Amino acid sequence: MIKAAQNGNIAELIAKKSGIFLDIGCGAKRQPGWIGMDIRDLPGVDIVHDVEEYPWPIPDSSVKTALASHLVEHINPAKFGFINFMNEVWRVMQVGGEFLIALPHGSSQGYIQDPTHINPCNEATWDYFCPGRASMLWTIYKPKPWAVKVLTSNPAGNMEVVLVKITNDS
Repeated sequence: MIKAAQNGNIAELIAKKSGIFLDIGCGAKRQPGWIGMDIRDLPGVDIVHDVEEYPWPIPDSSVKTALASHLVEHINPAKFGFINFMNEVWRVMQVGGEFLIALPHGSSQGYIQDPTHINPCNEATWDYFCPGRASMLWTIYKPKPWAVKVLTSNPAGNMEVVLVKITNDS
């Protein structure tokens, strides 16, 4: 279900072809000026949709910047679930668009304590999505290609990752 955005109709924003800013799993705290998508129909949610159901009701290459703050650790990795999620984000992103991710490090107390955390990530996780990394881990599953722009982590705390969509070709 797509609801009217505070700053106009979502379809109109996408039609401008300048790209939208998408807050994935925003809850009731959507970033100001962004389009919020969440499974729950909360204040500030513009697109009510389960992010693990594909395709999302968002056109290809329409997102300039996407944000997933403390969401990816909740994505079920079974049966390529996390890879499917990342491929769907890639589909809606513009080439050169940035995907901003914040999450607890997979070995941190913050990750371990929450019974809904099911997708532990560490520094090497992102190599599986980036064909240019020396580890060559991307060659195992060959998901849609990203480049790592920023990767900061603290095994006792959080990780912040910025991925860039490098091509429309997969």
